[in-house]
Amino acid sequence: MTDVTGASADVLQTLFRSEQGGHEQVVLCQDRASGLKAVIAIHSTALGPALGGTRFYPYANEAEAVADALNLARGMSYKNAMAGLGHGGGKAVIIGDPEQVKTEELLLAYGRMVASLGGRYVTACDVGTYVADMDVVARECRWTTGRSPENGGAGDSSVLTAFGVYQGMRASAQHLWGDPTLRGRTVGVAGVGKVGHHLVRHLLDEGAEVVITDVRPEAVRRVVEAHPTVGQVADTEALIRVEGLDVYAPCALGGALNDDSVAALTAKVVCGAANNQLAHPGVEKDLADRGILYAPDYVVNAGGVIQVADELHGFDFERCRAKAAKIFDTTLAIFARAKEDGIPPAAAADRIAEQRMADARK
Repeated sequence: MTDVTGASADVLQTLFRSEQGGHEQVVLCQDRASGLKAVIAIHSTALGPALGGTRFYPYANEAEAVADALNLARGMSYKNAMAGLGHGGGKAVIIGDPEQVKTEELLLAYGRMVASLGGRYVTACDVGTYVADMDVVARECRWTTGRSPENGGAGDSSVLTAFGVYQGMRASAQHLWGDPTLRGRTVGVAGVGKVGHHLVRHLLDEGAEVVITDVRPEAVRRVVEAHPTVGQVADTEALIRVEGLDVYAPCALGGALNDDSVAALTAKVVCGAANNQLAHPGVEKDLADRGILYAPDYVVNAGGVIQVADELHGFDFERCRAKAAKIFDTTLAIFARAKEDGIPPAAAADRIAEQRMADARK
């Protein structure tokens, strides 16, 4: 018999000493037949069933997986609250390299685990999981979103995610320059995958000047072929230093805003689709001290979660688009609260979300 005392102790310490705290439920899942090892974390159901995606990732150990699930679930509580959804926050992680261990048997087993929670947690796609995977999970679990249209879902959420970021950018322009139009503004987009590409189209349609970069040359090529007027630079380091840059839109990996990038940034607005853009909590103050307006990432990139939440009620694109358009007003409200309280916009967004959850518990 294998001694797992040490590993178990690490997991328990992660659970009970989490700095974020306040989680309602954490479920450790295992299915020996399929090899499934997963963690489902429910942070809050104050506003309704917890909603959040399933991340499939080769974590170094179980404690790391638990920590990620806890942090991601908490983030979803705030995102769903600010999006005005009737959902709390949850997240699941499946431990393993999806390229090596993902099987239909494993996904079906995972679906049974989610179903066992009786609707307290609603799942969707995330890093390492895709629409086709959710179609499999849904065979065992009715509380599954992110499915293909052929299986009752809404399909790709990148269109509405980009639309929401665009609305957040317009709100930023309204707050800073007194006019929501982006015509004539120079916008730098870092990361032009599905969401970034759609965002570029919105910006060009409004008459903005767009400069892009991506670590994948093929992604840059696709955008430039579709939109020949778009400029390009070698990397993010060059993008944030572009002369005359008005808006910087991080749309790739998290942690894009760190001490070095903020010090070098020429833009007056940061508004992008990437999750967890702030490398550490002090960055938001650094941005404010430099007079750079930051539109909180989890507010402006909520178009995707608005879409998957709508699946539960019979997906309607126009209804979702109308909800995503409200990101404009929500972002303006955050800036107003930040000014009123004398705090950075990220802190203001947190306060508003926390108040909504607290009010729901009364």
